[in-house]
Amino acid sequence: MTSLFRYLPSPHCDERPVGEVVELLVVHAISLPPGQFGGGWIDDLFMGVLDAQADPYFVGIASLRVAAHFLIGRDGGITQYVPLSKRGWHAGESVWQGRPRCNDFSIGVELEGDEEHPFAAIQYQRLAQLTRTLQQRLPRLVEVVGHQDIAPGRKWDPGRQFDWPRFRAMLPHVEPLDLPIIA
Repeated sequence: MTSLFRYLPSPHCDERPVGEVVELLVVHAISLPPGQFGGGWIDDLFMGVLDAQADPYFVGIASLRVAAHFLIGRDGGITQYVPLSKRGWHAGESVWQGRPRCNDFSIGVELEGDEEHPFAAIQYQRLAQLTRTLQQRLPRLVEVVGHQDIAPGRKWDPGRQFDWPRFRAMLPHVEPLDLPIIA
């Protein structure tokens, strides 16, 4: 199923600390500019080439050095930006179950979306499939949380539009994807 997958290597990652293994998947949501979908701006942000002059909102974020491991677009397409073995810069200041620096032991998955629009059905399907795929490849990956869970009060995503019960109900019933994921 490689037609739904692409790889764009982001410079916004580094080595995980020695001995760290992936145990957490963090679900995020993003739209650029806010409330708009498509257009390639997310790619540009994660690749470090976002044009600050293209939209007034971009002035405040163009210099950010951020990237999730994956993005699931509203059409179900999956883009990988960071290899699984690398620490993606997606979580920022964060804590999970008393453990700080979630980037060290997590994979970040962005959903193209916001707090105002429901996520697309295909995004839930692809997130469940990608999660199963990652669980096969990363046997200690057991927890799936939202960005708001690891950075409460600082982050809102994936937000009130994300239907956690729907996602969790799908998870055991989907087949993993056969993707050329970069380890």
